Parts: sequence; structure tokens; C-alpha cells
Amino acid sequence: MTYTLTPGKALREVFGRVVTELADSDPRIVVVDGDVGSSSKGDMFEKAHPERYLQMGIAEQNMLSAAAGLATTGLIPYISTFTAFAVVRPLDQIRVSIAQTGANVKITPAYAGLFTGSTGMSHIILDDLSLMRTLPGMVVIAPADDMEAEAALRWSRDYDGPVYIRLIRDATDRLFPAPSFALGPVIPIREGKDVTIFSTSTQTPRTYAATQLLAERGIDAKLVHVPTIKPVDPDGIANAAAATGRAITVEEGTIHAGLGGVVAEVLGELHPTKLSRIGFQDIYPESGTNAALLDKYGLDAEGVARQVERLL
Repeated sequence: MTYTLTPGKALREVFGRVVTELADSDPRIVVVDGDVGSSSKGDMFEKAHPERYLQMGIAEQNMLSAAAGLATTGLIPYISTFTAFAVVRPLDQIRVSIAQTGANVKITPAYAGLFTGSTGMSHIILDDLSLMRTLPGMVVIAPADDMEAEAALRWSRDYDGPVYIRLIRDATDRLFPAPSFALGPVIPIREGKDVTIFSTSTQTPRTYAATQLLAERGIDAKLVHVPTIKPVDPDGIANAAAATGRAITVEEGTIHAGLGGVVAEVLGELHPTKLSRIGFQDIYPESGTNAALLDKYGLDAEGVARQVERLL
């Protein structure tokens, strides 16, 4: 299949619309907001279902605890806040009240990764996938675009247990032509013989664009999208790496315990392969515009292509 990148919608807007639509026919769904509904687009749900929109204020630890309590009554709470404040600040509450109990809470904040609207280092989070995947029982999903995000959100309603879905503030390129998501399997995006590149989240469309640049420069790269960080698809990863004998991971996040960690663990156990990891190398990012940050950290299409060339 040949993919064509087209303009997509912001994943936070997909969240607001899809969860509202799900709630239209499912009275169990509630949104728990941390006083940022206009930013995370939880306010779309508030307008449609004000009686099920619970404003918790800037008190994220209490908010996640309350969400766990709501789940015990049979409700399905979706979390509306910034990713940094939904993952790091209430991590103990997530671990003890949600992950350990298997509470049916959907942690679906916006503002993951670099696209945070120049809000500063306190709001930029690059280790969300790393933190969430270490929690036993937590499902971790990183959609590539608005189509996959919509399908993952709809899927999450029917899954009984805690789920983290990585959502991005601003619009990114659309890779998939229609909503589609299946828990687990990796998705082959491009065939190639020189190197296997694994990518995840909204970095995948940019990495796909990079493979087009690499092809023009004589490098035939195989690209595999990893939408499910946990549970991982070990056979899919091992077979994809074996197809070329050389692997590279690309992610808009830390390489430590993120996608790079996932692939390294799998290949170390199943198919030892030369692996390089492109992403954040144990640093905190600066604040800036989306384009400036992607350029600075080599995560736009040209930056990824340049790094892959250098590694090979």
C-alpha cells in the first residue's frame, strides 16, 4: 500500500468530538477535567453533556483519584488535562488507585511531546510513554494521526481496564485514509531492504516523509509504525528487523524506555540486531515553535533522513 500524507486534525479536537459522540449513546461515559477544557477540548463534551462533565480544578492528583472512584461505580471516566499534569504529577495515584486495581479509567490528556504551543519546559513531556509502559496492567497507545486516534478512542470505550492514549495539541499530517486501530500489531508502512525503521505516535508521518527523502538518496528503508507500546508485538518487531538486518527507532520522546527501549528489549530477547535510536538523548527540551523544535532536535523529515544517513 502506498500512503499519501495529507493535512490532519489536531488530536485534542478528535478527543473532544469522539468522546462526546460516544457519550451520546453511552450514559456511563464522563469527562473529568483539570480546569483546561478549552485547551484540551473537553469543553466540547461539557456543552453536550454538562451533567457528566466534572470540573476538578487544578488538582490533578485528586482528579485521578476521583476518576478511580468513579470507575468503581460503573462509570467510564476520560481524563481531560495537559499530558504533563495527567502523567507525572499524579503518578502515585495512577499507580496505586488505577493501575494496581485495574480501574476502568481512560487517561487521554492532550499536549504530549513537543507540540505544546510554546508553553515552556514545565508543560513539555517526552517521557510519558516510558512512564506509562512501566505500570503493570496499563495499556499504552500512541496513534500516528487523527484517523488512528479516533479509532483508538472508540476502541478504548469497550476495553475494560486502564488505558493511556498519547494525544497531541496541534494538527499533524494524516497518514491513514480512514479510522482504524487494532491493539497490539505493528503496521508495515513502507517496504525496503537496507534498514528497518520503527516509529510511533505522530512522529510516524514525519518518518514516512523521511523515507521518501532517503529513497531519493539511494537508501531503501522499510518503515514500521508501532501504535501499541504495550502490549507490544514482539514477533512483528523481530520479523521486521530480521527482514533487513539493521534497525533504527525514531520517536518524539526519550529513547530511554520509550519506543527505543521497547524495540531494544524485544530484539535483545528474540533477534539480536544492530540497533540505533533517534530521539531525545537524556536531555530536557527547550521551548519554541513546533517547526523550530523539530528542526533543532532533528525530528522533521529532513532531520530524520540526515540522521539515518549518518547512522548507516
